[in-house]
Amino acid sequence: MRLHRLAITAFGPFGGSQSVDFDALSAAGLFLLHGPTGAGKTSVLDAVCYALYGSVPGARQSGQGMHLRSDHADPRTRTEVRLDLTVAGRRLEITRQPPWERPKLRGKGTTVDKAQTWLREYDSEAGGWQDRSRSHQEIGEEITQLLGMSREQFCQVVLLPQGDFARFLRADAEARGRLLGRLFDTQRFADVEKRLAERRRATEARVRDGDAALLADAHRMQQEAGDAMELPELAPGDPGLADAVLGAAAVARATARERLTVAHCRLTAAESAHAEARRALDDARELARLQSRFAEARRRAERLEERAGTHHEDQRRMERSREAEAVAPALELRRAAEEEHRRAAAAETRARGLLPGSYADAGAAGLAAAARRAAEELGGLDAARRAERRLAELAEERSGLDRQERADDDVLREADAWLAGWDTTRSALQSRVDAAQEAATRAEQLAVRREPMARRLEAARTRDQLAADLQDARRQAEASGQRALDARAHWLDLKEQRLNGIAAELAARLTDGEPCAVCGATEHPAPARKVAGHVDRETEEQAHRASQQADRQHAEEERRLGVVREALAAATAEAGDTPTARLEAEAAELEEEYARARRAASALHSAHEDLRRAEQERERRLADRQQAAVRVASRLTRRDTLEREQTQLEAELAQARGSLGSVAARAEQLERQAALLTDAADAVRAAEDAAQRLKDADARLADAAYRAGFDTPQEAAAALLDAAAHRELQHRLDAWQTEEAAVRAVLAEADTAAAAQRPSADLPAAERAAATAEHRLRAAASARDAAARCCAELDRLSARATEAVRRLAPLREEYDRVARLAALTAGTSADNERKMRLESYVLAARLEQVAAAATARLQRMSSGRYTLVHSDDRTGRGRSGLGLHVVDAWTGRERDTATLSGGETFFASLALALGLADVVTDEAGGVRLDTLFIDEGFGSLDDQTLDEVLDVLDSLRERDRSVGIVSHVGDLRRRIHAQLEVVKGRSGSALRQRGV
Repeated sequence: MRLHRLAITAFGPFGGSQSVDFDALSAAGLFLLHGPTGAGKTSVLDAVCYALYGSVPGARQSGQGMHLRSDHADPRTRTEVRLDLTVAGRRLEITRQPPWERPKLRGKGTTVDKAQTWLREYDSEAGGWQDRSRSHQEIGEEITQLLGMSREQFCQVVLLPQGDFARFLRADAEARGRLLGRLFDTQRFADVEKRLAERRRATEARVRDGDAALLADAHRMQQEAGDAMELPELAPGDPGLADAVLGAAAVARATARERLTVAHCRLTAAESAHAEARRALDDARELARLQSRFAEARRRAERLEERAGTHHEDQRRMERSREAEAVAPALELRRAAEEEHRRAAAAETRARGLLPGSYADAGAAGLAAAARRAAEELGGLDAARRAERRLAELAEERSGLDRQERADDDVLREADAWLAGWDTTRSALQSRVDAAQEAATRAEQLAVRREPMARRLEAARTRDQLAADLQDARRQAEASGQRALDARAHWLDLKEQRLNGIAAELAARLTDGEPCAVCGATEHPAPARKVAGHVDRETEEQAHRASQQADRQHAEEERRLGVVREALAAATAEAGDTPTARLEAEAAELEEEYARARRAASALHSAHEDLRRAEQERERRLADRQQAAVRVASRLTRRDTLEREQTQLEAELAQARGSLGSVAARAEQLERQAALLTDAADAVRAAEDAAQRLKDADARLADAAYRAGFDTPQEAAAALLDAAAHRELQHRLDAWQTEEAAVRAVLAEADTAAAAQRPSADLPAAERAAATAEHRLRAAASARDAAARCCAELDRLSARATEAVRRLAPLREEYDRVARLAALTAGTSADNERKMRLESYVLAARLEQVAAAATARLQRMSSGRYTLVHSDDRTGRGRSGLGLHVVDAWTGRERDTATLSGGETFFASLALALGLADVVTDEAGGVRLDTLFIDEGFGSLDDQTLDEVLDVLDSLRERDRSVGIVSHVGDLRRRIHAQLEVVKGRSGSALRQRGV
């Protein structure tokens, strides 16, 4: 991976747009990234990490999203990071924009834009950049796959954090294990340990479940067998569990089979006794039934003898009814004729009662002739009816002409009255339109002046507020400046006091036999002592931090003062020197005048509408007056025509009405007379016909009764039965015959008669004997079923126990094998001599590789004195295999890395970081890392050691690498010519490249 160019906008401390040309910096092999504390050196590395992974390293991860945005940036400038790099032979450009809270385009307030990401690739054949993706997830997966490293690995391998490796040197085995586990991704080995432990627990649970199921089956067998099975006290996991259960089950099955044989014998004897008792009971029941049947037949025969007389009478009634059925049609015909004659006579009486007395004795023919004469006279009145309807229409039309005449007179009067005042009305309406139009023009002129006046008034109010804020800001800036000077003076005083007593502080670290960090002597005859008022390092650093905080506060107050000054100048330019109260009065007067003009102008539309409606009303009035005059002329002609036609029709109707008031009354009279005469003629004819039919029916009835054997028709009618009486009588006769036949059949049975001669059966004794035999049979059957069920259940449970023992055998073997492997990988097995877990074993191998790679550089940095070695020793209760020692060639002794001095710790940790970078790179698939960054730590080195460390870093160019050193040590500026300087300012930091 080689970085080419980095562009950042509104990111971290950089308020504007900055760019870094890594190609120019990398040409020198070593380049220096320097600047004052807090300027933003680390933010450059954060930008590289954010471009690649969408997040920043380590503890700064909380600064994601909108918190990455620079506080110095313009509100309309969006935060953006663009990185141009080559990785795995591909030239890529990654652009990331975190979420952005920007001002709304319309209205007030802010809105949040989502994060954006672009990935482009340079196509040499096409000669330009090609878009590849805009998906956060796809770009993240693509970059991680190309680099072969996660973000944590990248931050440890490319952005070498010196402080982290200094802690790594002094850390215990657990801390080293956590770091190495993140870098080398040994989670799969930890997963193997976890998986083996889970399999051991699962297999153990399955074995215990199998033993528990086997014991449960044994207990159920013991419950079934009772005292025939003895089961010792057993628990899941006991070695002899299977043999004990199977042996006890075999004894129980043999005993159960013996008991089943005895139960079979007892059941056979009980079945024979029960069969004999059932036969005796059946014989007794049959004898009792036959005897009861014979006695019941005798009682039924006696009851039949008692009802014999009634039965003969019913037979005679049925015979007479059958004879009378031949007369029934004639009887029905005579009743129908008599009813019809009665209705016809009543209708004739009613019809004659409606006629005049002159028709009281008229026959049917005379009444019909009179009806025809009335109908002929009614037909002659049709023309008179039409003349009467026309006369009514003429009267209605004349009434309509009168109403029209009155209405036209009203129209003419109203039109003349309205048109007389038209000129006055039109002048008044036109005056309203002109006045409203003038007001609308005035309102438009005033509206143009409102917005400038409002802006000027708002600026004046802001000017007054900012004037007061300026005084407060000036006082706060002066006070913060004085506090910053006091804090810096206090810090410098404490620093001077500490430097004066630094010898005592260094002497506190001296140990007999150990070389002095200043002179190198191993003897310390007169070490310096701390005097009263000595200032330690923590107190000095606390004062230094307080001074820096005061400087930052003073800078913030100065920035705020400048912002207030600029805002006040802008507000004064807008508002001028006019007092705010005067501007408010002018604005209020302008608003009031504008409101009056708007109110007056609002009447313009209604005035136009009123004038338009008045003109339309004038046209309508003129048209109405003209139409009314035309209708008056036509009405005079029509009235004369109607009067002539009315006189002619009245003469014709006087002749047709006669003595009645109207033609309709005369016609109604004739219609009623013709209808009554016709109805009376029909009623007379119907009465005559009904009388004849009644006479014929009497003759036929007398003849039918005589032929049926009855003296009179009345006698035949009395013998005839209706349907209900006939059914009831027939039912009694049929029941008698059925009962008589049944009694005779029973008395004729030979078995029944023979049984009646025998003694009475003792049925209760036979039932008691049968019940006793049945009870004994059920008891024997229950005993046999229980014995059979016990044998079957014991056989089933024994078979299941045998199968369970067979299945558990390979499961026990699997459990033993998995348990040994789990104990071995967890470090608890006796076979694991060093008690080392599998993950620790893999990490120990990686640490040994890292120590070997780091030693090659550490020997050069320490002039061949120090060598890093890996140790498998176990320290205390921690894990073994992750020890790290340093071998001192001057003494030949191996000691812990925690005993190294500050400078020695730095170059030892640097060598370890470079060695770890090589191993992780190889582990990641050999991805080339052409650009590395080393963050701080060089201030603890003397000049000679610094030269050796720089020589080692410079040798990295042999692998075509460029190394960026992040430091504010002044001596490095003279030694390294290619530099990237971070310049801090009030409006944000800036980047400058030097020596390239």
